[in-house]
Amino acid sequence: MDKMKKGRQSSTMTTLDSFTIIKKLGEGTYSTVYHVRRIEDNKEYALKRVKMGSLSDKEKDNAINEVRILASIKNNKNIIAYKEAFIDETSDSLW
Repeated sequence: MDKMKKGRQSSTMTTLDSFTIIKKLGEGTYSTVYHVRRIEDNKEYALKRVKMGSLSDKEKDNAINEVRILASIKNNKNIIAYKEAFIDETSDSLW
């Protein structure tokens, strides 16, 4: 995923192992959203998984653009906060 730029990152690299999955919140055609707890700060988050392997190139570009748009939105009543995105190569997923 050369198109993913390093955005907001903590001092350590975020991986799927940085979280404990509490439960699945919902599922759509291309993604699943989980209620998770980050081990580093013990805070709870919603974490969206997009399975990149099953997507066409255009759909992959759209998923990456969604991340960029979310990262750029400030002061929106429907978005509490965007934290970061990362690729998990083991699951071939954008999180």
